[in-house]
Amino acid sequence: MPSVWKYSTMRLFGRKDADEGAGGPAEAIAGFWAWWQETRPRLDSLVAAGEAGGLEEWLAPAVAAIHPGLVWEVAPGKEAAHALVVTAAGDAELRSLAHRWAKAAPPSNLLWEFHPSRQAHAQAMELTFDVGGFGFALDKLKLGLRVPRDQARVDVSAYHPIFGELDEESRTEATLLALDWLLGEDDVARWVGEITAVTFEPIDSVAAVHLPAVVADLAAGYSEEEWVLMEGQTGGGAPLVATARHPLRPVDHPLLDQHIMITLPYTHRDESGLPVGDSLAALRDFEERLAARLLKLRDDALLAAHLSAEGHRIIHVYADPASEAAVHAKELIVGWEEGEPRVDVSADPAWTAIAPFLT
Repeated sequence: MPSVWKYSTMRLFGRKDADEGAGGPAEAIAGFWAWWQETRPRLDSLVAAGEAGGLEEWLAPAVAAIHPGLVWEVAPGKEAAHALVVTAAGDAELRSLAHRWAKAAPPSNLLWEFHPSRQAHAQAMELTFDVGGFGFALDKLKLGLRVPRDQARVDVSAYHPIFGELDEESRTEATLLALDWLLGEDDVARWVGEITAVTFEPIDSVAAVHLPAVVADLAAGYSEEEWVLMEGQTGGGAPLVATARHPLRPVDHPLLDQHIMITLPYTHRDESGLPVGDSLAALRDFEERLAARLLKLRDDALLAAHLSAEGHRIIHVYADPASEAAVHAKELIVGWEEGEPRVDVSADPAWTAIAPFLT
């Protein structure tokens, strides 16, 4: 395997203002795979000949037809000879689209496999790529690592000898690509917090090769999902109590991009506006019945968090739009007897509605 792999795109970040392909994402994805089946012999020959420019000519418009914000690249495969990666490149709004593209892919074979995110490279430390005319060798990358207290993330300060010759954007893009190769793009989203590309080597830096072990050690402490209780205030200063899954990350549930918000008013509350007595029992019963229905949907729905304040319980569910999670929610509220309940359904691939609860 060559130590330098020529990637088919230099763009690391998707355009957030771009429109999806005409006809909607499902039609655009189906159109891509029909095109792939027809065009693959030509692509196979271009890859065999090492003609990156030819691949750009064919693949770039095909991927852009799904969404111009997606980023693609051809890389060495894990099992197959080559991997076609179509990724959101850190844009949470597009992650579910990339995963639906991969879900619709044909079965892998000896020549091709397909991924919705960059995969960790088995020989990452042997790689060198060009950044601004300088050779970026990963074996010269040094990292300052810090795990904030009670956080399921590691903050990274990255240093490379060429960083002093590069502008901030180039340093940052090179760092992000290096982290993707070291950990895989999804694990970067899961476990890496603040990322800074610096021009002076951190005092306590370690070689980049040690990052996967540090992340594995961190991840071992979060092997089981749990619920955490939080207290705070509403915008108006009223007491608020919330319970949320922990860790809670969209990257773990990329196809759950439909937000279902259930609002239940309650009548029995204390002086702070929080539920007590019969109302508290009714809310618990409702959530138990909701959880039982969602459990039947398996991985297609998730009860993510709920909060109580000022006489209202708000329950946040995320689901695959193809599931019946929203139907179940609307059926369940029919029996609610304390005020007028409601269910609001919207697209929210980045889980912005529950941003304060995200890990």
